Amino acid sequence: MIQFIQKLSFFSATLVSASLFFTTPAHAQTLKLGHVTPPSHVWHQVAERINQNVQEKSGGSMKVEVSPLSKLGSEAQMINLLQSGAMPIGVLTLGALTNRDDTLIGWSMPYLFDDVKHATQATQLEAAQQMLANLEAHGMIGVGYAFAGMRHVLSTKPVKAPSDLVGQKIRAFPSAIFNDWWTANGAAPTAMPLSEVAPSLTTNLLNAVDVDLDALVGMKFHQQAPYLTFTNHMAFPAVIVVSKRYWDRLDEDKQSLLLEAIKEAEEWGFERAIEADKENLAIAKADGAEVIEIDLTPFKEVGEQVNQHYLKDNELRAQFYEQVKALKQ
Repeated sequence: MIQFIQKLSFFSATLVSASLFFTTPAHAQTLKLGHVTPPSHVWHQVAERINQNVQEKSGGSMKVEVSPLSKLGSEAQMINLLQSGAMPIGVLTLGALTNRDDTLIGWSMPYLFDDVKHATQATQLEAAQQMLANLEAHGMIGVGYAFAGMRHVLSTKPVKAPSDLVGQKIRAFPSAIFNDWWTANGAAPTAMPLSEVAPSLTTNLLNAVDVDLDALVGMKFHQQAPYLTFTNHMAFPAVIVVSKRYWDRLDEDKQSLLLEAIKEAEEWGFERAIEADKENLAIAKADGAEVIEIDLTPFKEVGEQVNQHYLKDNELRAQFYEQVKALKQ
């Protein structure tokens, strides 16, 4: 399976157009795709790009129905749908998938990546591809990655150092490394859906949000918490997966079609994410967000302590860490 995917990435340019393999039926086969972000988010744009590619390559005999903002359920529920074959495609956060394979935590190690471009380059590393391959054991075919912007702190009061976060309730992604990272900075990490963040900031149930700029602009959280501290502390990728049960029902021609459609959308998404991170910062500033640039040294020191904890007990994660560091040289 993995060898086939790897060969496809090298030789996709030589494959015959998959539209030749299908006749156009009265009704197109509809593939459901779920994710958790709003329609303005780059992951949604990647999902729509997959739909566009599938329709073009199948000559209209297949299409992808994209459901944003957890309309098909929580990520845990979507994983169950993928494993059963009821949902053929998903764009899932790493935090949800680390419950299945905790090597993926490597992508969330603080200050491992300089920017989104650096993170997209890391997708081609041997360790990154092995992380995708590992998902097959959990009923999913890991096909590629999608990126949001780098993560920062949005708060109701200015944050200029870790000491400003002590005792503050910060919405953090529900993942062990996110919890460890914010706890190490003295904050109180709090998990909640994106849809509950804005009212929680308004009622002081939250003091701050760990957020990427795509979500910030799409959900307009800066209207409740105007201070954007440019911590740049983590990349935030998702994984594009196909249900293994669905995949195994496809013949080789349809597998080729689907993989080509997703891989093109993945590459398009990388470029879009790099552009969007710059665009979203400009939009946030113009819409009233007050950007605070700080000395990151104290945050980076905390980050390295967290990283060392996660490097001790996972060989693949350690390999990924070293391979990413080598990209900087």
